[in-house]
Amino acid sequence: MKRNIAVVGLGYVGLPVAVAFGQLGRVIGFDINERRIEELKNKQDRTNEVMLDELQAADIHFTSNPENLRQSDFIIVTVPTPINGLKQPDLAPLIEASKLIGENLQKGTIVVYESTVYPGVTEEECLPLLEQYSHLKANKDFFVGYSPERVNPGDRTNTFAQINKIISAQTPEIAQIIHDTYSLVVKADLYIAETIKVAEAAKVIENTQRDLNIALMNEFAMIFESLNIDTQEVLKAARTKWNFLPFEPGLVGGHCISVDPYYLTYKAQAVGYDPHMILAGRRINDGMSHYIVTTLIRKMIEKGMLIKQSKITVLGTTFKEDVPDTRNSKVFHIIQELQDMGITVQWNDSTLPINVITGNQPIENLEKTDVVILAVPHQAYRKKDFEIVTSLLKPEGILIDVKGVMDKATLPSNTTYWRL
Repeated sequence: MKRNIAVVGLGYVGLPVAVAFGQLGRVIGFDINERRIEELKNKQDRTNEVMLDELQAADIHFTSNPENLRQSDFIIVTVPTPINGLKQPDLAPLIEASKLIGENLQKGTIVVYESTVYPGVTEEECLPLLEQYSHLKANKDFFVGYSPERVNPGDRTNTFAQINKIISAQTPEIAQIIHDTYSLVVKADLYIAETIKVAEAAKVIENTQRDLNIALMNEFAMIFESLNIDTQEVLKAARTKWNFLPFEPGLVGGHCISVDPYYLTYKAQAVGYDPHMILAGRRINDGMSHYIVTTLIRKMIEKGMLIKQSKITVLGTTFKEDVPDTRNSKVFHIIQELQDMGITVQWNDSTLPINVITGNQPIENLEKTDVVILAVPHQAYRKKDFEIVTSLLKPEGILIDVKGVMDKATLPSNTTYWRL
């Protein structure tokens, strides 16, 4: 490699980037989380985003010492960009990373941000911090670019190297250098956007579009429930049209789809535009956990179950199948709301470490209950036609299949089955 590369932030996004470049030469892998650094030094990745053999083969110097960044002239920033309690962008991780980089920035370095932001953050928030803390001048002493991440957690097919990548910079010359550097490891197409703001906007609408499509499916599900129509059967029929988009209803959590729209709506409101449709979609998706709970309670009452004396099993608590990430998972909203009603909830997630104190029970320790909620259908629950799921349900119980993955025809006739 012609460039000495460093990756700042070694989570779901950063580690695959570092590992990809680490196959070609020495890479600095920086993270402020010392526990994470120690795990990676011991070739342990709790995110399961890279294979062990890939991690072992990569030449990465894992460090929590920001001074090591001085050895690099191409720094890729992949820190998280969450939202705060008011559902506004929380740029604190990005700001702190920019300060650390600025303090250790060398002349001639290119800093490329991959974190999801609203249009303008890279040049209006990050760049001034790099100048302030480095005492260097942008576009003279150092350069910035933006190349948004498109990582799909748990996806072994659409990996970092196989996903089309957007490249942008403040000048065509720097954009070309960034393009050429990423092309060493990205086998898919690389697209050079006209400006950094165009690239930032492109990224933030990708997940916003998906969020809105899922919200539409969720609204369909609520309408069809009122009409006593099976939503999954409706979608199966609709998919016979060649251009019907195959989205599904469900819970929307995680660090992307449930977060990114708020970055765009924040910026829109800051310039005086009220984004009605985007926020409507967010309200629908944020309300689905409550909708599931109220639907369940109605069905329990219909069956004569005593609510406060009931015990419910929840299987799967992460935001996505077979991904050990609970960030913004709406399943915990379901659990909390049920507990607030006086219902006892036992739960298991096969992708997370067993921790009886915080709630994750060994599957073999779970009791049979009148209600089982299959919230996240991890592969561990799918074995032998969901044998684990059905074995935990008492006769004449209620089975809530949130994502509609089970075959209701195989269930006992006395089971009350419901899905979105």
